[in-house]
Amino acid sequence: MTGSGVEPTTTAEAASRPDPASGPPATGAGAADRILLQVADLRVWFPITEGLILERHIGDVRAVDGIDFEIRRGETLGLVGESGCGKSTTGRAIVRLYKPTSGSITFDGVDLAPLDGKALRKMRSRMQMIFQDPYASLNPRMNVAGIVGEPLDIHEVGTKEERRERVRDLLATVGLNPDFAVRYPHEFSGGQRQRIGVARALALNPDLIVADEPISALDVSIQAQIINLLERLQGQFGLTYLFIAHDLSVVRHISDRIAVMYLGRIVELAPSRDLNREPLHPYSVALLSAIPIPDPVVESRRRRIILQGDVPSPAAPPSGCRFHTRCWLRERLGKPDACVSQDPPLRELATGHQVACHFAEEVAGSAEQIQATGRGGPPQASAAAAVAAATPLPPVPPVAPPTRPGG
Repeated sequence: MTGSGVEPTTTAEAASRPDPASGPPATGAGAADRILLQVADLRVWFPITEGLILERHIGDVRAVDGIDFEIRRGETLGLVGESGCGKSTTGRAIVRLYKPTSGSITFDGVDLAPLDGKALRKMRSRMQMIFQDPYASLNPRMNVAGIVGEPLDIHEVGTKEERRERVRDLLATVGLNPDFAVRYPHEFSGGQRQRIGVARALALNPDLIVADEPISALDVSIQAQIINLLERLQGQFGLTYLFIAHDLSVVRHISDRIAVMYLGRIVELAPSRDLNREPLHPYSVALLSAIPIPDPVVESRRRRIILQGDVPSPAAPPSGCRFHTRCWLRERLGKPDACVSQDPPLRELATGHQVACHFAEEVAGSAEQIQATGRGGPPQASAAAAVAAATPLPPVPPVAPPTRPGG
């Protein structure tokens, strides 16, 4: 993130943070257990108005409506959910591209919500963002040296020659030829453009990187390269990630913990392995059931849970639990009144999951949970699937070449 009019970064400030161009950071014994980011009751509402001359406020789009989570230093928190659930708005509010309507965003002990001007721009040097679209996020009128070096110029880091060297080192760090610094964005592929975006995010040695669906616009083979790059950089420089995506299989691979969002709220938060093995919110179960597993035996035991109806409008969310209009568990329990009349808090269960559901205990061990994850299942089906997977296909008989008429 960049901005004009910021105070120059001092030598002491630069030395206190890891330098991606020079080597890994020095970390204390308890660094991994320290909370770097804490979000409390965050709300981001966008006003709905009518009238051209005299605007009148008639409502709000509640994109993010009261979420709480924390990220420890060196951790990756995955944020998943359907399109329009508020994932990207959450990330943009954290780096203050959007001003929060209410709530607090505490970054390393400093509340970012009330900050403005120079104080905010100075904090932004410690948190950066990788955007979703590698084509729209790079200025086509600037070459790579200008794009990657712009944060260094604005924050007045080092001399002009040192900035030029830093750009070359950053390009090498993300796997690009330093000589590419003179080229323009249209000369690169999508994967190379995203690497340029990663280099720009690393320029000011940030503590936190918000990755807003950084691979959704890329081919599958390029997605794996970018994920591996982000993991390598995290291990090398001690970075902390908020990784936003709608593909749960990708988030499962890179994240330490996963938060599931639905209609502006976090409905489940748990360690990555636990959430994928035993989701305890009905929406998490349905979301997980849509992700294929590359194991024919396990996949044969799974069943897709199709949610009925459309996602409600964030301008008029339903009362009580926001998922109750599409919830399979509510139908199975006979439509209890609590789902409609009471807003479920995000509570911690004995398993360590934080779940916003009145009846989360009913999900554990349910047929829907087992079928979504592929755990257990009929032994006959498992044996039949294993035999089918191990049986080779019969050879294809050779096809005789066509004969010409009269030949």
